[in-house]
Amino acid sequence: MTANLTPQYKDAEERFKNAVTSSEKLETLREMIALLPKHKGTEKMLADLRKRLAKLEDEAERGPKGGKREDPGHVRREGAGQWALLGPPNAGKSALLAALTHAHPEVAPYPFTTRVPLPGMMPFEDVKVQIVDTPAIAPGHTEPYLPGLSHNADGVLLVFDVSADDVEKSAELVFDVLSRGRVWPRSRQLPPDAPPFLALRPVIVLGNKSDQDDGTFAELAREAIGRDLPFFPVSAETGAGLDELRPVLFTELRRIRVYSKEPGHKADLSAPFVLPEGATIHDLAERVHKEIAERLRFARIWGHAKFDGQQVDRHHVLSDRDVVELHA
Repeated sequence: MTANLTPQYKDAEERFKNAVTSSEKLETLREMIALLPKHKGTEKMLADLRKRLAKLEDEAERGPKGGKREDPGHVRREGAGQWALLGPPNAGKSALLAALTHAHPEVAPYPFTTRVPLPGMMPFEDVKVQIVDTPAIAPGHTEPYLPGLSHNADGVLLVFDVSADDVEKSAELVFDVLSRGRVWPRSRQLPPDAPPFLALRPVIVLGNKSDQDDGTFAELAREAIGRDLPFFPVSAETGAGLDELRPVLFTELRRIRVYSKEPGHKADLSAPFVLPEGATIHDLAERVHKEIAERLRFARIWGHAKFDGQQVDRHHVLSDRDVVELHA
């Protein structure tokens, strides 16, 4: 049986051959997997592509031999999820990172202070969310790895200075990076001809320096950027709006926290397991230990159960803040 490869697949394959950075290779490999016709004649090709993708992802996580990172745009994901900060020069991305996390980026009143991605961890209740500051996006000055970094992140925060007079032009440049990264805002309706390799991500706009505004500039900025994206007026200088933003950054990741409990003991509420929404008892068991997942007989659950200690099977769907006792 012939593979019957489409022109779109062949184009992605050619771009993969010419890719230089691991971000570019990962991006085009994912496209190839999405575009490859799925039938008996492509099973071996699909298996090979997935094997190459897994190898590249592993290399990106650990770095190649010698300890030098091949791709400066790769940031190892930590915590409950990863948000990438994108924006023009002097929008206040680094100041926001410092205000939301314990990171200490260089903050200065001149452009291009940030030269490489810098992660920080934002505490939220009993978990931490990773936020990554990135170099500024400007005409003729955009780091080549930014599209790949935005594609690989769990969400994207677009930061603009609401008092700037070039917000519309800056927004065009930032959205071009998202487009090249095949990132589509989750709040926007997909076009009918949307390709299968688009990454649906939560995209939130932060109107920074809102303390210098009576609301007029923020309204103009929102109009220029588009009203179909969530918009939060904030101030890295005064902290205004950040307390309202923190829970949103966790909620939009669509994660849940689950606490483990050993039979006869109190639940460990200090370090929850963070799982995607829709995760089951079996998914939790696999996180705890693969052998427990294989031998799992049932579980008892406290929280969103009909009654405390309700017995459930491995297919039971968990909710945020459930307490689970696994029985193997």
